[in-house]
Amino acid sequence: MTSSATFASSPGLSVGPFVVRVHDRLKPPEAIWRRLERDPWNSLHQAFDWCDAWVKTHDYPVVVIEASIGGETAFILPLEIERKAGVRIARFIASSYSNYNSGLFTAALRQQQFGPSLWHQVLRTALAGKADLVCLTNMPLAWRDERHPLGGLRADPNPNSAFQLTLGPDMEATIAVLNAKSRRKKHRVQLKRMDEAGGFEHVRARSRGDKQIVLDSFFRQKAERFETAGLPDVFKAPETQAFFRLLLDADNGGKDVPLELHAIRMKGLHAGKIAAILGVSRKGDHVICQFGSIDDRLAPEASPGELLFWLTIEESAVSGAKIFDFGIGDQDYKRRWCRTETPHFDILYPINTIGQIAAFGSRLTSRFKRWVKNHPQLYGILQRLRSAAG
Repeated sequence: MTSSATFASSPGLSVGPFVVRVHDRLKPPEAIWRRLERDPWNSLHQAFDWCDAWVKTHDYPVVVIEASIGGETAFILPLEIERKAGVRIARFIASSYSNYNSGLFTAALRQQQFGPSLWHQVLRTALAGKADLVCLTNMPLAWRDERHPLGGLRADPNPNSAFQLTLGPDMEATIAVLNAKSRRKKHRVQLKRMDEAGGFEHVRARSRGDKQIVLDSFFRQKAERFETAGLPDVFKAPETQAFFRLLLDADNGGKDVPLELHAIRMKGLHAGKIAAILGVSRKGDHVICQFGSIDDRLAPEASPGELLFWLTIEESAVSGAKIFDFGIGDQDYKRRWCRTETPHFDILYPINTIGQIAAFGSRLTSRFKRWVKNHPQLYGILQRLRSAAG
């Protein structure tokens, strides 16, 4: 569903070296947006198709901040306004389901590193009367050897980091730093056990029909896992499921793919049944794992979820990807695969007094989460719950 409000864009407002325009639709800056998103530094989660799929399925007001210098667009911040407990919060579009956020900045702007006072002016000018609090989450302030332009703003450590695996040209080169001998042995055992269970095939869903079948299976598997763990199903809402369906439709067959689905489909006695599913996104040389699920009734002794990671990582490596990103969240299986941990940060900037109060409460919550992580016994219980939910 989409808002029925009439489109409006603000006239250009001078803020320091910038001319700032604010749009309440995605379409006006689409052409320059798509050019900016080609820069490998900019997150795929701020790509036009990703944001467009979310806006078409959700009814949050949109605020797209576009700023130019000398007539050339310098950055775009695609935001939505979510109201919680009476507080209007400006956040990256679809940030509930994004693993890392950056906004879209030109390489030239990233080299200038303006001070925080200018960014305060930009945010206040663009969002006054529209939001009480700016909440930009899951942001690595250092990425691809560059510092984030907003890094001068107050940034609080996110309770979780993201984990990446550097890919070689093939699987052998990739696992060379991961105790390769043990990895190969485990992989052979998994293949043997899958053969004993009747065999399998690694499927990447390509036709629209296959994509929908695999995605429906994911939603079912995930719902069962959440129910077993006594946790809410974060994929249950119809608008959330519609968002992922639109992402699948946005795949034009190139290497930049908003969402692609990999699965292990059984043969033999369980022919046609899906044992494991992995949803990944790709932009250039960067592959990000978005979600995964398993049916633990199908060949559990073969660890099909772990096997699917191997197969998807291998396919990513041989196709030229350089980074396989397991996303934000600290879990044992990520640490087993990864040697790179990237800290993430959250920027909370209050626009007014209501926002100041909300920012204070949000920081308390984040500190509590970090406190939990520093108490291994309590954190272990929460981790087991998460693992039970897949």
